[in-house]
Amino acid sequence: MKKKIGLVPKLIMGIIAGILIGQFAPEFLVRVLVTASSLFSAFLKFVIPFIIIGFVTAGIADLATGAGKLLGVTTGIAYGSTVTAGLIAFTVASVIFPSFIDPSVAGNIGDPEAGMLSAIFSIPLSPMVDVTAAIVFAFTMGLGISALRNNGKGETLFNLFQEFQEIVTKTLSTVIIPLLPIYIAGTFANITYAGQVWNILGVFWRVYLIVIPLHIIFISLQFITAGAISKKNPFVMLKNQIPGYLTAVGTQSSAATIPVNVSCAEKNGVSKNIREFCVPLCATIHLSGSIISVTSFAVAVLMMNGMDYGLTTMLPFILMLGIAMVAAPGAPGGAIMSALPFLPMIGIPSDGGLASLMIALYLTQDSFGTAANVSGDNAIAVIVDHLNNKWSKNDKSKKQHN
Repeated sequence: MKKKIGLVPKLIMGIIAGILIGQFAPEFLVRVLVTASSLFSAFLKFVIPFIIIGFVTAGIADLATGAGKLLGVTTGIAYGSTVTAGLIAFTVASVIFPSFIDPSVAGNIGDPEAGMLSAIFSIPLSPMVDVTAAIVFAFTMGLGISALRNNGKGETLFNLFQEFQEIVTKTLSTVIIPLLPIYIAGTFANITYAGQVWNILGVFWRVYLIVIPLHIIFISLQFITAGAISKKNPFVMLKNQIPGYLTAVGTQSSAATIPVNVSCAEKNGVSKNIREFCVPLCATIHLSGSIISVTSFAVAVLMMNGMDYGLTTMLPFILMLGIAMVAAPGAPGGAIMSALPFLPMIGIPSDGGLASLMIALYLTQDSFGTAANVSGDNAIAVIVDHLNNKWSKNDKSKKQHN
């Protein structure tokens, strides 16, 4: 039986192949690869608004189901955790990255897209709707369907957008994700041809050394917080979470990790109804690991290009990502694909060399980001379970008092 090669090895092979072609192949061959990459980029730009509509509409509409107060509290904690993770990543990046991305490094790199070869030909393929229109439409429809479902209506529209999301997910898994190695090979061939690749890679291996430990630190902070609130031992809970973490690293899928994560929550003493409600919900809406990665890579790219990476630039981006990545874990590479349309908020074009660099950097560590996401889900489940028990006791005491 043939063993299937995973996405990360394929991406690494794409990067190596791109560097070798850019370094040693004749200009025409590099341009052929660049053309293929350019055509893929145009298709990706066409699909991005549909990714937003499919993921965000269905994700928000699905929040109609659940237990009222618990749903609101869980969603609020998940969003707060995601944004906090992004702000911590921004702070760490702002403090540490300048030690190895100083002005001289940025000067050596310059514009990674300068000196690149152009495609042999291009196909005019404009998105059917722009990103802003897609965001407004997704939020309007998602909130509207959620309100209808709370009144016993809207199931037809809900099913329509669920099935639309399935089409988008299928497009990602059968077209975009399999072709990503070629896209990334074209980008790295072009960057290598322009003479920038070693300067760029010399920066980003250091970024990896900071991002992955930052995931672990934030998971620990989440469980310490959960332990302080619930009066449980955070180190025992962290130990119980190890199977869920390792499963996520191996599968690169929040959805595939849900059964194992529910079992981890049970070991942490989370009641059956809460763990079966909270863990699947948070697998969809809680992306603390993903936002740490995206924010860190975005700050590094901005620094490398001598662009503004201050709080006023990054805060709106982080706040928007916390919402826009809702339901993104349902598709391979969903988090970075959902983030692409918002890169222009911080000055990075959503297509071209810088965007494909962001995709490559993110996907090669995606399994660790996913593992951080699902581990944090169980910390939230512990907090929600504690709050639910507290509310139940208060309700009982009120009834007895009356």
